[in-house]
Amino acid sequence: MELEGKNLKLAPLTIEDAYDMRSWGQHKSKLLADYNFPYINDTEVKTWFRFKTFNWRNSYFSVRDKDGRLVGYMGIKNKRPFKRTAFLGIVFDPDNINKGLGTEALETFLPYYFEKLRMKALLLEVAEFNERAIHVYEKLGFKKTAYYLDPFPDQGIDRSDPELIRWESCFVFDGEKIYNYIYEMKLTKDVYLSRKRS
Repeated sequence: MELEGKNLKLAPLTIEDAYDMRSWGQHKSKLLADYNFPYINDTEVKTWFRFKTFNWRNSYFSVRDKDGRLVGYMGIKNKRPFKRTAFLGIVFDPDNINKGLGTEALETFLPYYFEKLRMKALLLEVAEFNERAIHVYEKLGFKKTAYYLDPFPDQGIDRSDPELIRWESCFVFDGEKIYNYIYEMKLTKDVYLSRKRS
């Protein structure tokens, strides 16, 4: 399966794609550090790739630009064949965000997901403080369906970090534990088709 957009191409994720991720930049925001690709040696990359791809309920895709550079990857996780739903995961090279590539990748992927795979709904989870991502999802028709607390991935983050202070309302500090608010969002096939027709 290969999907082509105006500036991007999506294809099944390969181990070579995983090796390419080692050249990606790093997020300046400590709040997004969990999205930095941390695996340096070949063994760690292979372990990461196997973890991502061994489960039949998950499917991952590389996102390359028109020059063939790997700019991101995305996937559908926890596929539920009878309910025809799955959860979206999407990660981009920090050096290639705020360029409209994430939006284009999703616009390229959604027809395949809803029309070719005949799925009924696509769900995702996004941190409340990640306003940029929420804006993209809402622009594509995703609606907020749940709001809850989850343990923050980086429990060792400096609590005096200016960004953490700026987004303090999105966090709960319980002793040594740090939690952050998460939105679950959903795009249904009906909404997707309605937006496509209009």
